[in-house]
Parts: sequence; C-alpha cells; structure tokens
Amino acid sequence: MRSELSIKRFATAINCMDGRVQIPVIEYLKTRYDVDYVDMVTEPGPIWALWQNSDSAMVESIKKRVEISVFKHHSSLIAIVGHHDCAGNPVNKDTQVKQIQTSVKTVASWKLEAQIIGLWVDENWEVSEVC
Repeated sequence: MRSELSIKRFATAINCMDGRVQIPVIEYLKTRYDVDYVDMVTEPGPIWALWQNSDSAMVESIKKRVEISVFKHHSSLIAIVGHHDCAGNPVNKDTQVKQIQTSVKTVASWKLEAQIIGLWVDENWEVSEVC
C-alpha cells in the first residue's frame, strides 16, 4: 500500500511571509500545475536574500527547507515569489522582477530535480509568471 504522500503531487513556494499572498499563490500553483499541495518556505521578502546571496544563514535556511520539500515530498516545482506592497522588500515591480530572475538562477545552482519558476503577485492579488 502506497503512502498518501507518494500519490499526491507537491510544489514548493519560496514566498513572502505576508499572508495576503499565500492563498493566491497556492491556488495558482494547484490550478496551473495540477499539484495537490504547496509547501511554503516563507521569509519577509525572500527574493531580496536570494538576489543578494550574501546573507548565507538565511539562504542556507531557505535551501534546507526547499530540500526537505523536494527530497521528502518529491516536489517537482519550485516557485519563487515577489509581490506588490512587500514590507520586507519595499521596491518597485521592475526591481522585484529582476530579483526574482536572479533568485531563480540562485536556486537553479542548488541542482535540485525540480522545475523553477518566478511568480509576481500584483496589487489585485493576481499571480503571473515572470520567468
């Protein structure tokens, strides 16, 4: 008999801790990528840390949590999320999109067996892919 986790599909979201973006991201990933669950790795403005790649403790913490999702839940998709009105990373959309794109490269360097995408959540809490 297979365990419940082995028959359910997971995605991972590296997302802001801001509660306003959790549900839109979960709903988008479940609908667009046909996953059952979304593991959330949250920090205030995590794309800033991944973009800078200088706060090694935070980046390692994010990496360790993503690895748990990939290796234990067999997550096949990692979404890196930025959003409008972010208190942890209070910069404009264009800057955040560039940070997301660099963050995707940072996470890709971890060489995990998962697709990596970048998401933007706008002022209406609608999700779009930016890379």
